[in-house]
Amino acid sequence: MDVCMCIKTPVGDLLAVDSQGALTQLVFGCQPPPGCTMGQTPLLEETQRQLMEYFAGKRQQFDLPLRPEGTPFRQQVWQALLSIPYGQTRSYRDIAASVGAPRAVRAVGGANHHNPISIIIPCHRVIGADGSLRGYGGGTAIKTALLALEREHT
Repeated sequence: MDVCMCIKTPVGDLLAVDSQGALTQLVFGCQPPPGCTMGQTPLLEETQRQLMEYFAGKRQQFDLPLRPEGTPFRQQVWQALLSIPYGQTRSYRDIAASVGAPRAVRAVGGANHHNPISIIIPCHRVIGADGSLRGYGGGTAIKTALLALEREHT
């Protein structure tokens, strides 16, 4: 059984989902998916603790068991996102090249759009080749705030 917890953060409410001891979702809003029971687990409490450290500028990397669900290509992209250092950005083109698909820039954008573990898998660190922010699941204002937070603490 999946357990969900709503986490209040400076950028809004996030819903964290613990599925058999791994974080499978961290999404904006607090609407639990079907079959998810609201509650607390040690993993969800640790997720909340690490997020609060991140927002306080005291954590640059997360140490949580992650199990995002997606196609093999999306899995590759999400792994590439995890390699972007705190406080830095990469373009969609950079990510496409890093996964061996240099022409798949739009597919990288699609993978970012479907990232089920926001902030921890840092899709907010991916920008357009021209430096523009492009889209973000939580909105570009939140993307701007996350990038500013990281720049402030590097």
